[in-house]
Amino acid sequence: MSPVVFFSSPFLLLTIFLISFESTFAQTSEQQNPCVSRETCHECIRADPSCAWCTQHGFSDETNKARCDFYKSLINEGCDPKKIHFPLSVVNVTESKEFSDQALSPDSAVQLRPKRITLKLRPNDTQRFYTEFKQAVDYPVDLYYLMDLSKSMEDDKDKLGLLGNRLAEEMQKITRNFRLGFGSFVDKTVMPYISMVEEKRREPCKGCVAPYGFRNHMPLADDSEIFVTKVKETNISGNLDAPEGGFDAIMQAIVCTKEIGWRQDSRKLVVFSTDSSFHYAGDGKLGGIVKPNDGECHMRQGEYTESVNQDYPSISQINQKVMDYYVNLIFAVTANQVHIYEKLSTLVKGSSTGMLKNDSSNIVDLVKAEYQKITSSVELIDDYKGDDIKLEYYSKCLGGKLEKTNKCDGLRVGTEVKFEVRVTVNKCPELRKNWNQTIRISPVGLKETLELDVEIICDCECEQEWNKEKGSDYCGGHGTYECGICNCNENYYGSKCECDLKNGGIEDELSCKAPNDTRSCTGRGECVCGKCKCNDPSSPDERIYGKYCECDNFSCVRKNGRVCSGFGTCDCGKCRCDPGWIGDDCSCYDSTEGCRASPDDKICSGHGNCICNSCQCHFSEDGQPYTGQFCQLCPTCRTQCEKLKDCVRCKVHKTGPLTKEECDFGTNVTKCPWSVVVVDDLEVDAEKGEVHCTFIDEDDDCKYQFKYMIHGDEDNKRIELTAQRTKDCPTPVNILAIVIGVIVGIVLVGLLLLLVWKLITTIHDSREYAKFEKERQMAKWDTGGNPIYREATTTFKNPTYGGKQ
Repeated sequence: MSPVVFFSSPFLLLTIFLISFESTFAQTSEQQNPCVSRETCHECIRADPSCAWCTQHGFSDETNKARCDFYKSLINEGCDPKKIHFPLSVVNVTESKEFSDQALSPDSAVQLRPKRITLKLRPNDTQRFYTEFKQAVDYPVDLYYLMDLSKSMEDDKDKLGLLGNRLAEEMQKITRNFRLGFGSFVDKTVMPYISMVEEKRREPCKGCVAPYGFRNHMPLADDSEIFVTKVKETNISGNLDAPEGGFDAIMQAIVCTKEIGWRQDSRKLVVFSTDSSFHYAGDGKLGGIVKPNDGECHMRQGEYTESVNQDYPSISQINQKVMDYYVNLIFAVTANQVHIYEKLSTLVKGSSTGMLKNDSSNIVDLVKAEYQKITSSVELIDDYKGDDIKLEYYSKCLGGKLEKTNKCDGLRVGTEVKFEVRVTVNKCPELRKNWNQTIRISPVGLKETLELDVEIICDCECEQEWNKEKGSDYCGGHGTYECGICNCNENYYGSKCECDLKNGGIEDELSCKAPNDTRSCTGRGECVCGKCKCNDPSSPDERIYGKYCECDNFSCVRKNGRVCSGFGTCDCGKCRCDPGWIGDDCSCYDSTEGCRASPDDKICSGHGNCICNSCQCHFSEDGQPYTGQFCQLCPTCRTQCEKLKDCVRCKVHKTGPLTKEECDFGTNVTKCPWSVVVVDDLEVDAEKGEVHCTFIDEDDDCKYQFKYMIHGDEDNKRIELTAQRTKDCPTPVNILAIVIGVIVGIVLVGLLLLLVWKLITTIHDSREYAKFEKERQMAKWDTGGNPIYREATTTFKNPTYGGKQ
């Protein structure tokens, strides 16, 4: 059940409402009051949810009090709580059912709760309620396969015929309540979409049937064998241009509920399969078709009859029909068309796009994946189209922080998700009939709805005809008494309709003029029947009043943009400060606590004046300024260090020019009438007024330091001395160590230079030797010949041969 509480007692509801507002009344009073300038009851309750109207008789006759004000303010002004009209916004759950764990039948499934909520809302008020969603097991699914049967999709049709049974089997694994249908489309049967040559018209391609707009081959049924048969029996057709007439087919497949066989309560899926783009509204003019698509069903004997008479539907028409009939579109398209249909999906609620292989061999996995994508997401939408009411959706979805969203993803069957819905009435509708409206909230693609019966509170009970007193004696017989005030007839005015404009009922103007002022009502009002009716200031929380409108509550001194600094009220041009605040502008806190470091200290350390709980410091005798929060500091003042240094030397370090008698406290010749506190580590807090002193002792050249702080004023001065126990003496210089160090350093530097020189020469010799070896290896040595040496030659001759054969 949605966690919304219904209060049967109006007084209990009123009490809780007042408690919730009580903490904000103090802040609201400092801001603009949206109520006080309202003159009628209905204007009052429309101004702000915190405004109330006092109907008490004679409440504002003499005092000129505002009848429209905050509830608490009206009570403080003396209005009887029973006479205060203060309607409250109410949220009440009137119908809710438990979730269905399993959808036994379409009409028994409950996936959204509650079912009906009643809201009573005041203008400018926001109320919230909660709605929950849980997907039921085996929720009915109707899947209508809408296929492009132009020539290029021939292999896709054959593959679908083979995979039809598998598609049904896979979907029945998700839900046992599954039905399947089949339809096809080509394009409009006029030029230039198809050829008008008679032969081509009868048979646009070999083995093709004549083109058509849309045909419903098989209404939704649970027999997958019929689906396979129908797909195989259906023949391919053809057309001329690349885009197809798919929008005609989608429109008819959605709106022809009886012909297609859509169940009333089911998840309706249309799988749109194609390898081409689409025609949309306006393209029909190419074929001389100018009649807009009417979005109605035009089917006879399973075929679309208005294909050549009506233009293609627009994208907005498709989107509207998808929402009206709770249909989810799945665009199963080839790779070259995916980018087009993905853009189309963003414009059609509840649609998605999947990539289809060229032969549709992945159609089963595609439909299954896209179905799971659709069912794993829930998106709430409402049918409100006006601007008088605003609905906002918030959810934590499956965890995390609350975010402004109407959609949650990653859901599974049985997962519950909660949405917080905030309803705000921006203003009262102009037509009274629109003060009561019914708004329907539903998940995209599902017919289940949450109905909100919204009643906008725009008028008061006391303004109804049966509560009016026409010709009332209280109104002098010249008006209607309603809601505690007179609604005067024409030509009459005044709080009791006592003034007759037509017969010159305005009394002597002199009674509306202040002494020594020639202006009527000091120029800030209107003289009505001898009395000043003061003007309404521009700001609702400002007021002009007085016998002659001479007073107001906004002309006082301002500080930081706030009248009377925000710590007082403006009454007739003067600030009346709240308790604890003083000054012409109420900006000074009436206290001296901020001018003392402690309750025992003097105000501003005796060196300044306490003004507005803050110190304004004086100057010292030598003209130097005192500083600090309590005027305890004087960084540039002459210190007492020089005067106190010899006393510290003799009392702490036993050195210096003072004798023992001059140093001791209590002797007649003492020059040190102060005690000294000795510490190991001296810490100085300048913020407390402590002064740090440091000197060098001439006897041993050591530094000693101390601090002092002066208490009391000039007449009763007391010095508090604190010194460090030890001196800071410089360390003596060891000359021998320095000399030895210099000698050792010179020796080391010499050795280092020798090593560097040795290293350089070694590297140079190694490089020269390597260069020599390289040149030797590359040299070519040839054996020279002796020019005077000639080898001996031997000649053999056969005397028998003689060179003859």
